[in-house]
Amino acid sequence: MSRRGFRRLLGVRLSSQVSDGIFQAAIGGAVLFNPQQAASPLEMATGFAILLLPYSFIGPFVGVFLDRWSRRNIMVVANLTRALLIIPIAGLVWAGDTKSAAAGLLAFGVIAINRFFLACLSASLPHVVEDERLATANAVANTLGTVAYTSGLATAVALIGVVGAKDHGYGVIALTALIGYGTSSLLARLYYTKPELGPDDAERPSSTVAAAAADTVRGMVRGAKHLFARRPAFYALLAQGGARGIYGLLTIAMLLFAKTLSHDKQFLAGVFISGMIGALVAAAITPAASRKIGGARWLAALLAANAVIVPILAWGFQEAPLLMAVFLLNVGSMGAKIVVDTALQHECADEYRGRVFSVNDTAFNVLYVGGLFVGAYTLPVSGKSTGMVLAVAAGYALLACWYTLVSRKTTVRV
Repeated sequence: MSRRGFRRLLGVRLSSQVSDGIFQAAIGGAVLFNPQQAASPLEMATGFAILLLPYSFIGPFVGVFLDRWSRRNIMVVANLTRALLIIPIAGLVWAGDTKSAAAGLLAFGVIAINRFFLACLSASLPHVVEDERLATANAVANTLGTVAYTSGLATAVALIGVVGAKDHGYGVIALTALIGYGTSSLLARLYYTKPELGPDDAERPSSTVAAAAADTVRGMVRGAKHLFARRPAFYALLAQGGARGIYGLLTIAMLLFAKTLSHDKQFLAGVFISGMIGALVAAAITPAASRKIGGARWLAALLAANAVIVPILAWGFQEAPLLMAVFLLNVGSMGAKIVVDTALQHECADEYRGRVFSVNDTAFNVLYVGGLFVGAYTLPVSGKSTGMVLAVAAGYALLACWYTLVSRKTTVRV
């Protein structure tokens, strides 16, 4: 397919991720930074777990369907479904009912479908990009996706000044996410025919959906064996998963620290902007660096750099150095994601890609939530802990050393 196919897929992704930022800012603001609500560290971690973990356990099974159903149709239906779910969620937020089972279940539905949608995009990318351009395409897609998400967050923050930082205001903000989800669904429907994004007919299983559901466990075992046999991709996935757990610990520390500030929203806006700029820099340097020294060496270098960054910039818990740390850590995080996504796309056969990306997504979420709970139980309410800083630095250092050792006999081909 021509480059136009990639640009169109990018449009489908970006319009959706703007709404992701708006929706998650509305939900997060209603719970964490709403003067009418209050959340302890454990409640924060539990909220993330409720939203992420249920899908994490069913996600690998969903991958079987990514390898059977038209990925174009998945994108269309996924975004329409999210748009419909937004309506009752906005009503509950307006009424101040953000901690009920109904609100949690509906919000989980939106987040779960989003993970399914993003896995579908990753599995579809090799159908619109030549193999030798996958690293660059991943850099562009992941980075602009982050920019779009951050733009959604910024839009939500701007709207707070208009509608007010109270329950009804956050409800109105949540409702605006309808626009992006509807646009993304429409673009996917107009841009592609059913077979264009895969799975390929020659590799699509011939059994029915019901039979596929019954074959899920066996399919996942085969997918896991397929991934394990592709050692460059397997090791890279493990390294990224470990880093994601550390990132969860840092996330809750940053949220707790922000709540101690009178200008918490301005500080968080700085965090998002710093992270976005870091992602842009990662996209600019990662493809060239991966080609020059190899994906495995670049990933190891990013992990090692994080081990140095954290103790230097986070030790005194000063705002300016923390924002610089966020910038550099996001260079490492996005750079690692580009390398890992490219390795999975390149090393794994198309018939397994859906399952492989669902496994990757599950590891991402489970370890991230694990890091959040570690922080909830160990950090003070201020989020400031020198022990945490040392533990994070040591964690990144151990990951860098381990990955360097295990990847010596393999090469992440980018």
